[in-house]
Amino acid sequence: MLEIAVKAADSKRAMDIVALDVSKVSLLADYFMICSANSDRQINAIVDAIVEEEEKEQVVIKRIEGKDGGKWVLIDLGDVIVHVFSHSEREFYNLEKLWSDAPLVDIEAWLD
Repeated sequence: MLEIAVKAADSKRAMDIVALDVSKVSLLADYFMICSANSDRQINAIVDAIVEEEEKEQVVIKRIEGKDGGKWVLIDLGDVIVHVFSHSEREFYNLEKLWSDAPLVDIEAWLD
């Protein structure tokens, strides 16, 4: 799930893609993926690509929140939670700092 989400986001030119292993610090999920986009339109394109690619692999999309607002969209895939932010929202919420106890996942091999 995480690899599919990273590759789909990257295909839509998501910026600063980060994956955190939150399995030892959160009951919510095993992984958080966080990325940024330049515009509401790009946020929606990234979200649509992730949902489409996950569904191709029979991953159940449990919930999508914030799609109408366009500044921060959360995709709940169960074990993976994807956060797609505008730059300003990402800086404001700073999830990487909030979850700083969670180790980074090496995703370089999945990026183009």
